[in-house]
Parts: sequence; structure tokens; C-alpha cells
Amino acid sequence: MSIEHLLAPDARLEKVAGGFTWVEGPCWIPARGVLRFSDIPGNQVLEYSEATGAVAVVSAEAEFTNGRTLSRDGSVVECSHGRRAVQRDRGASTPGAPYAPEVLVDRYGTARLNSPNDVVETSDGALWFTDPSYGIKRPAEGHAGEEEYGDRYVFRLDPSGALTPVVIDVEAPNGLAFSPDETVLYVSDSSLSPADPDGTGPERPRGHAIRAYDVIEGRHAKNGRQLAEVNPGLPDGFRVDAAGNLWTSSLSGIQVLSPAGEKLGEIPVPEKVANCCFGGADGRTLYVCASTGVHRIRTATVDARDARGQERS
Repeated sequence: MSIEHLLAPDARLEKVAGGFTWVEGPCWIPARGVLRFSDIPGNQVLEYSEATGAVAVVSAEAEFTNGRTLSRDGSVVECSHGRRAVQRDRGASTPGAPYAPEVLVDRYGTARLNSPNDVVETSDGALWFTDPSYGIKRPAEGHAGEEEYGDRYVFRLDPSGALTPVVIDVEAPNGLAFSPDETVLYVSDSSLSPADPDGTGPERPRGHAIRAYDVIEGRHAKNGRQLAEVNPGLPDGFRVDAAGNLWTSSLSGIQVLSPAGEKLGEIPVPEKVANCCFGGADGRTLYVCASTGVHRIRTATVDARDARGQERS
């Protein structure tokens, strides 16, 4: 198999920013032509300008933000390890607006969330997010704490504010994304690298696969099954393109999987990959967060959200 048809004819990987500790949470903001991302251990939110090539620090006290997504209203929804919350920065698409995230949810009942990791918005306005424990078990990624509800779930936050667990069978739910028609939810399990190696018994799984779930009535995840095991390393963040292919992180680069889980090919990256997203003026540039740097490569496709007709501006 090959991914040549998914890449631009002159595609080559180039590094556009570097010198960080562990970059994560890429999100393209079309209205301003910038890529927002985090250096989690550095506790920073940063932005890369496609027009100038400059990197700006948006916040130097970011409370260990991780995954983020562009909301339909142009705001950016992001996960905060430090606040143990999902939050919204309403001014993200407005030039000159201050970085002022507001907490949307930080509790499941009376228990605090663990450390929300990645988030996506569906066409009905609901937010689906993963809640592993990396931010409370790894000192460099947040603040020490306990798993107050006793597990690690994928949640759905309804526009009404109701919070519901939707996936409870993944050891360390990390990245997530939907098929173009939102009938399948994909969730990566990164438990091959446990949040707390010293506090995890041999009975706990050590997974490194992406799982798939049927989405029922837009709000329930059923019939969970393994889609693909990712080697070498593990799947962290990933995206789905217009044809339903998954572009996933791994130790060796970006691996591209078909909707059936077949590996179509790989884009080698010289550093361990954490996450990626589609961006650029036409949505066809894949930005890759890999360890200490941000890379990009031109593709021949766009994000599944663009395929669903959601505006990029």
C-alpha cells in the first residue's frame, strides 16, 4: 500500500519551530493563520505564524494545557492538566485578544476530573474528551493528585452542561477523533506508557492500540473493538481525513491507517511524535508536534471536519 495519493506531489517534511521540551495540542486557527500548540513541561502556550514563521508565547503560565480543538464559533477549546479541566478561550480567533480561558467543566459529580488530555467537538456542539491521569501522576505535566472518581474515562459534555461517561473500557484514553460522518468514534490507548509506572500492578493492561466505537444517536459509544495496534511506540494524538483515514502519532513518525485499520504508509519524523492536525490556508498542510519541534508537510486531503462542511474561518 502507499500514501502517495494522500500527499502533495512535492511533499517534504520540514521543521518550522524547535527548542521545546514536549510539544502537544496542535490546533490551526484559520482566522489568524496561526498554529496554536503547547510545550507541556514548559507550561507554555505558543503560536506559530505561517505568514512570518515567527513563534510567539501566548501564555507562560498555561497550567499545563494539552489537546485542543477549534470550535465552530472560532473559539479554542483545550484541555488543562493543571486545572484538571476542559476550558474555552473565546478570543482565540480575534487578533490582539488576550489569552483568557474559562473553565467549562472540571468535575464529574463531586469528584474532580483527572487531567483532560484531548478534546473534539461534534456537529451538535457537544464536546467529547479523554481523561487519563498523566497530569496528576507525572510531575512534569501538571500537579500531583488522585484519581477522585477512581478510573479514566472518555466523557461527552452536552451543550446543556450535562457530563456523561461514554467510554469506560480504555486503560489510558488519550487521543480521539470521529469518522467524517460522526458514526464512529476512535480512541487511542497509550497505557504502554503508564502515567504512574511505580503504582501500576501487573494486572493492568499495557495497550498501544486505537479502538473504534459505533456512535448511537449522537451520544452513545457502543460495540468497542480494536482497530489497529500501533508500532513502534504507541498512538497518542491523531486526526481523521476527509476519506476517513487516520493520521496517527507513533515513535517513528505519522502512520496513516485506513478506516478498516490497515496501515497504508508512514511519514518518517526524526523525533517521537505526540500529535498532529491539518491546517494552512487551504487546510491541506499537516502540522506535526514531535518531541522538541513542530514540523509540517503538504498533503492532498483535509480534516474530516472540513468534509462535514464546518467552517474553517
